[in-house]
Amino acid sequence: MINVIIAGAAGRMGQRIGYMVSQHPDLNYAAAFEAPGSPAIGNDPGVMGGWGEAGIKIEEGLEAVIDKGDVIIDFTFHKATMEFAKMASAHKRAMVIGTTGLSVENLEELKKLSANFPCVQAPNMAVGVNVLFKLAEKTASILGDDYNIEIVELHHNKKKDAPSGTALKLAEMAASGVNRDLEKVGVYERNGIIGERTVEEIGVQTVRGGDIVGEHTIYFAGPGERIEITHRAHSRDNFAQGAAKAAAWIADKEAGMYTMFDVLDLQDL
Repeated sequence: MINVIIAGAAGRMGQRIGYMVSQHPDLNYAAAFEAPGSPAIGNDPGVMGGWGEAGIKIEEGLEAVIDKGDVIIDFTFHKATMEFAKMASAHKRAMVIGTTGLSVENLEELKKLSANFPCVQAPNMAVGVNVLFKLAEKTASILGDDYNIEIVELHHNKKKDAPSGTALKLAEMAASGVNRDLEKVGVYERNGIIGERTVEEIGVQTVRGGDIVGEHTIYFAGPGERIEITHRAHSRDNFAQGAAKAAAWIADKEAGMYTMFDVLDLQDL
């Protein structure tokens, strides 16, 4: 069995990841931790998540549990994630990172750290979303410059980063399909007299409200028609299930950076 440590085990995602790990035939929910001072410390994460006793207690900080597991699953906050990655590198523990909001600098540092440990990093671990990424790239490459590319993402009112990591990855994949540099053509806000839309730009717009789990639509708007491809997450279980799948996959891999395309064998599609 592969022993799993879950970061932020008392949070909404942490609770669902814990459940999916507990249901996976190759995984053992070995340890859980929260930030120092969290009121969840000392509680059973399964009881907190409403799915039954996990048989462990939430502990304070990764330092307290890092020797108990083979793989760390982290969906917390970018600053915390980078500290966990440094510790994973020092202890040579595998990681699955679904944290969003990681900067270009964070990703560069993570790539360097992963020389010492295997790491799956992806902005979204749902199977359907990763298929959507590939569809976006392929559709963009077929339609080319005759179709304008726009992305709209919707999330709950508690989400801290915008646009979502998923929307940015979707834009990146579409840009790749038409050989554009997203850093040069990405448009994330429109207001006032902005002039005509350029052919090259890729728009990414954000909506926040209520308890929306996550919805992403990519539009290809052309002459006389448009194509819309949408992914709607009905619950967090899609992401949690993908994280558990990634944890089982990464445990015996060599040090280095991997994505969900590797986990799902989508690289060549």
